[in-house]
Amino acid sequence: MEKKNFDINSLIGFVLIGGILVWMLYMQEPTEDAVQAEKAKTEAASKSQEASEKEGQQETNLNDATQEMAIANAQDSLAFEKLKNKLGSFAYSGTLPSAKQNTTVLENEVLYLEISNQGGYITEARLKNHTTYDSLPVSLIKDGNSSLNLQFSSENRLLNTKDLFFEPTTSTNGDNKVLSMKLKTSENAFIEYRYELLPNEYMLNFSVKSQGLEGVLNTTQPMYLDWRLKGYRHAKSITYENRYTRLTYEYEDEKHDKLSPSGEDEELEKDVTWMNFRQHFFSSLLLTDTPFKEVAFSSVDLVEDEEIDTVYTKQYGAKMLLEPKGGGISYDMNMYYGPTDYQIFNDYGRNLDEAMPLGWGIFGMINKYIIIPLFGFLSGFLPAGIAIICLTVLIKLLLSPVQYKQYLSQAKMKILRPEIEEIREKYGDNKMKIQQETMKLQSAAGASPLKGCLPALLQLPVFYALFTFFPSAFDLRQKSFLWADDLSSYDVVAHLPFHIPFYGDHVSLFPILASIAIFIYMMMTTGQNMQAQQQPGMPNMKFIMYLSPLFMLVFFNNYASGLSLYYLTSNLITIGIMLVIKNFIIDEDKVHAKIQKKKKQPKKQNRFQRKMAEMMEQAEEQKKAQKKK
Repeated sequence: MEKKNFDINSLIGFVLIGGILVWMLYMQEPTEDAVQAEKAKTEAASKSQEASEKEGQQETNLNDATQEMAIANAQDSLAFEKLKNKLGSFAYSGTLPSAKQNTTVLENEVLYLEISNQGGYITEARLKNHTTYDSLPVSLIKDGNSSLNLQFSSENRLLNTKDLFFEPTTSTNGDNKVLSMKLKTSENAFIEYRYELLPNEYMLNFSVKSQGLEGVLNTTQPMYLDWRLKGYRHAKSITYENRYTRLTYEYEDEKHDKLSPSGEDEELEKDVTWMNFRQHFFSSLLLTDTPFKEVAFSSVDLVEDEEIDTVYTKQYGAKMLLEPKGGGISYDMNMYYGPTDYQIFNDYGRNLDEAMPLGWGIFGMINKYIIIPLFGFLSGFLPAGIAIICLTVLIKLLLSPVQYKQYLSQAKMKILRPEIEEIREKYGDNKMKIQQETMKLQSAAGASPLKGCLPALLQLPVFYALFTFFPSAFDLRQKSFLWADDLSSYDVVAHLPFHIPFYGDHVSLFPILASIAIFIYMMMTTGQNMQAQQQPGMPNMKFIMYLSPLFMLVFFNNYASGLSLYYLTSNLITIGIMLVIKNFIIDEDKVHAKIQKKKKQPKKQNRFQRKMAEMMEQAEEQKKAQKKK
């Protein structure tokens, strides 16, 4: 109650002081120019009234230290002493005209930033050329979802810059716009946050330095730069967006890692050079020329239920340990607020492509050096949907030699099936002998199930690379095709009045069509195998044939429609190729005659085949010997 009375009394004091100043100005003798004197009097009264109103508003909204700064700003010696007891030399910052809640705008053609006097950090970062799924501007920072706080010791006090007021100064450096935010202990002693924004760039230069504070900063105590951010939802599917929303970073001489995309995760890393608070298609990056000695990372998943209209996806944190230099601090850094776009990241260098989910090892290499350049070329002059179809056709052509060998091997196995059935009937329950004779037949005919599986395995890296490419392809974002409004999100042909677990509350058509195409393809490749006797230990082909399309139908209902379009196109092309090969290229009678001719020729066995044959013969002899006993 005493504090409340103190606040009211302070406000009354401001009003009285303002009134006295107005009265004193009124009673002063006029200058030679009476008109100018009257004008000066009016302006002084107006400014005094505005100052009183603003100070009153500050007392309502700010914490104790901020209130005392406002009082000190009115030259109240008692309040200034109290402030000095709290802040030491940094109490000087509370006596400056900038000691009030205000923001400075820094912007170029693509990025709009607001930097607050209180704390000196960015309080709004808006991308000018991008909107959310519901047509709102994409803001990575707004409404207090982010903070950047420098925590340090000064004159036996632990201070946080987020509570203190910086003095802003704008200037230019060539075509670049510069904002200097200084937390002062005197006119020439301060901590400075310096922001430099380049034209048409999402990346800005950022530095944290001190000047003239050798006797003020206690460099024997740890100093931390603490960055916090809650990621806003930008996409239609909160679950899909959150799956690709992760904290990634580089540490210890170009090592890369990431925190878990679900639940809570923490990690302590050394020598960190950059960190990315990724929000699927948009990123907030902090990069440093001098590695941070130690960083405590944290990530908390804020999405509890996909049915709830969630505002935030993840809560990120990075607490960076700073190393003093010459009695102060000096770090040259960069900030990035913009698209998670491979082409942009690649142009900046510094291994920023590792901040994207392009797959590891060979999968990432296929994306970086084949898929992304090829799709970038196609989408440069074609609509996104047509570019996906053309990309699929080109990949199919690239893999056609491998696929042809796969289809030829399947045709040979189909032709040999009657003879394999005869072997099974001849040897009955003697599984060892059936396997031995089957291998001999396949070897003599130059046909083997492995020859059909190997080409399929060779295609897997390409298929997986594409699976990781489409969810991260920024060029697909908000690009329409046929009934799909956004190829980076799911398409909707019907809304359901209820939510189905794992499926959602809508019906997407592209996954349905892709599932049908997969079912037809599997019928063509495995349907005939199902007619044969199911061998013990072999997978149930009928089960697999139904499971794969069902998996596609359910799982991809919430995935990017561009990915479903790719699978639909790919399977339709595959079905067409198989029909052409079967009806116009491969003559089963000729293949059969060639197999029979090859069977009659002496077959040379390699060392592995001879060893396997010997082992099977020995096993057969041992089995016969056991039966005699």
